[in-house]
Amino acid sequence: MSLGVNQLKQKTFFIYEGQPYVVLETHHLKMQQRRPTVQVKMRNLINAKILERNFAQSDVFEEADVEKQKVKYLYAHRDQYWFCQESNQSQRFELKQEIIGYSAKFLKANVILEAIAFEGKIITVELPVKMEFKVIEAPPAIRGNTAQGGVKQVKIETGATINVPLFINQDDVVRINTETGEYVERVEKG
Repeated sequence: MSLGVNQLKQKTFFIYEGQPYVVLETHHLKMQQRRPTVQVKMRNLINAKILERNFAQSDVFEEADVEKQKVKYLYAHRDQYWFCQESNQSQRFELKQEIIGYSAKFLKANVILEAIAFEGKIITVELPVKMEFKVIEAPPAIRGNTAQGGVKQVKIETGATINVPLFINQDDVVRINTETGEYVERVEKG
């Protein structure tokens, strides 16, 4: 199926220069005396490189034929991340750190993810947008400092460091947006 430039929305998969990409963001640019263009920020699904390109309204792209399937994250060894099919644990595959990118710091053992396959080969995984994590290290809030609504850095169970409000303590469970790495809310008090 062909896609016009205006159909390139966030999370759309398309082919550009023979490679599959996913759209991260789009901006419509209207410049005086020139035709409007669409600025597209996109990630290559094979090598994880992020590109920004300006496309004309007349540009047409082929939709990337991707399949989504449920997979389970197993473990990491060095910079390799191992997964298995949700329905068949013996069907394992591995993805490198650079392919998973920023999301790798939010991978928890046994979490179910969406794998994206292109031409029958799994090329990347997508985490749920919001996930819950236990805080394993948190500096104490300094008395009198909590009224301002400041932030502090805590370490979550995956080893990632995130910014949270001062009232979050060790053993609390917090919900995080895995796309931005931002704190959403406290789910349970430790």
